[in-house]
Amino acid sequence: MIKNKKYSVRVRVWIDETNGPFLGIGRIWLLEHIAETGSITNAAKEMKMSYRQAWQLVEDMNKQAEAPLVEKLLGGKGGGGARLTEAGQRAIKTFYSLEKKINDFVSKESSKIKF
Repeated sequence: MIKNKKYSVRVRVWIDETNGPFLGIGRIWLLEHIAETGSITNAAKEMKMSYRQAWQLVEDMNKQAEAPLVEKLLGGKGGGGARLTEAGQRAIKTFYSLEKKINDFVSKESSKIKF
């Protein structure tokens, strides 16, 4: 008896730079939280991540990118913070665009799988 099984393929997208991992979904979420909260500290809290880990990820991304993705704002009366640069905003858009194209391809190919 032949059953019509459906299979799907799942992929995770990582963009690597010569010095190692550059962007993945976790780093994109961190960038998005920084954009929303205006703070690496608050972004880290929302992600249940230590500030040190979040800061290290930001530093790594900034070093690997052609232009910094996040810039720190100096403290003052209202305190400091952080914000995404244009390059950071572009990185998010580019990542999601690439991820969508890859997932569309994988979905199409998944429909052809037969075992």
